[in-house]
Amino acid sequence: MSFPAPPELSAASGPFAGLAVLGDVAAATRATRDGIAERRARRLAQLLEIARRTPFYARLWQGIGDAAPLAALPPVSKSQLMLNFGAAVTDPQLNLAGLREFCADPQRAGRRFLGRYWVWQSSGSTGEPGIFVQDERAMAVYDALESLRRTAPRPWVRLWDPFYLGERYAFVGATDGHFASHVSLQRLRSGNPWLASVWRAFSVLQPIDVLVAQLDAFAPSVLATYPTAAGVLAEQARSGRLRSQLREVWTGGETLTPALRSHIEHGLGCALRNSYGASEFLPLAWECREQRLHLNADWVILEPVDAQGRAVAPGERSHTTLLTNLANHLQPLVRVDIGDQIVLDDPPCACGCALPVVDVLGRCDDVLVVPGRDGGRLSLLPLALVSLLEDEAGVFDFQLRQTGPRSLHLLLGPLAAREPEAAERCRRLLAAFAAAQGALAPRIAVDLVPTLPLGSSGKLQRIVRADERTFHRRRR
Repeated sequence: MSFPAPPELSAASGPFAGLAVLGDVAAATRATRDGIAERRARRLAQLLEIARRTPFYARLWQGIGDAAPLAALPPVSKSQLMLNFGAAVTDPQLNLAGLREFCADPQRAGRRFLGRYWVWQSSGSTGEPGIFVQDERAMAVYDALESLRRTAPRPWVRLWDPFYLGERYAFVGATDGHFASHVSLQRLRSGNPWLASVWRAFSVLQPIDVLVAQLDAFAPSVLATYPTAAGVLAEQARSGRLRSQLREVWTGGETLTPALRSHIEHGLGCALRNSYGASEFLPLAWECREQRLHLNADWVILEPVDAQGRAVAPGERSHTTLLTNLANHLQPLVRVDIGDQIVLDDPPCACGCALPVVDVLGRCDDVLVVPGRDGGRLSLLPLALVSLLEDEAGVFDFQLRQTGPRSLHLLLGPLAAREPEAAERCRRLLAAFAAAQGALAPRIAVDLVPTLPLGSSGKLQRIVRADERTFHRRRR
């Protein structure tokens, strides 16, 4: 997730260039599909021309004609980009060792690398952390998208304060690393010192009672965080522990289910706006008043593909997604596999925006593979398991781990622990779900824990499958 930038930061690449980007983004927000497609095609041609000059893409695309369509170019993994970092950027002064040293110091988050570039790390939720570098042009695009394509829950207030300058803003996330959301906030604060007193970051990794006390002392009116963290804070508000009177909550970085949205909105007593972003392109999609995510398709291309890398039909769920960033010419990202499962469609939206609609199924959670009663193996999808535990069991702070071929370990956090029947209800529902799917009866252990284990970026992986080698070691 990222934040609406004041206009002086939106024009970071110079007043005229910044104003040009703002004007184009404003126009494209109301453009026709043909207008959006024309912008996308023009920017893609520019990006491919620049990428071909780098040694990495020149080798990768050898033998492929310049006129070949995007789909003819081979996909790229994050590990490929990192292994070939120096050969895949357009500034020879950039090197991975220097960037890793820069990112090793949390105090430098939001400062410019080499005095002119912004850098952040991915969380490594797909197993391979990455480093992404942005120049002023790319940041101007991100700022414009965040500033102009944000549907506010209180539109009458935004008429007088479009950049949220009159709000007290709290970001709850990972604050001890160079993660994109934290870098984005620190960049705004360093460029506008007067924001320091009203825009503040809080670590999601600290104990919940400490976090609640800090938020109550700060008294924010707007909260931005991950959906799972917002769910925990909503329960704290319902129980009277969190007293801050929030007017808006923004979520991003994890899959937001309908049940979790309802839980957050009722618990925090305010409207929620969701967003979709990635380290490879920070503001991928924004939520309209119809609660649909619109892809910023004039500046980024998402290709939903199957397990063989072939395009899936509109409206079908992808195995993974390939991303092409049309704004970043410093570190060209062309058909990078970001690991997300999405459904991309282009139906008319009641909000009137022609940008395509994307349904994000996420990438953090694992598919659990269990033995079936017929002797084969079957998959238990994470979205189904999360929905089961949220919608039917009524728990929101949990982590379900597969610890063996037929062994499941459910960790329930302190919110669920307050209800005596929660553990047994979860166990019963999981067993019934597995049986309905045709699985051999699993062994289900349930434990109540004071805190759930978070990743380095502060995100909670809710469905976790242990490495297959762990199963084999335990059988020996």
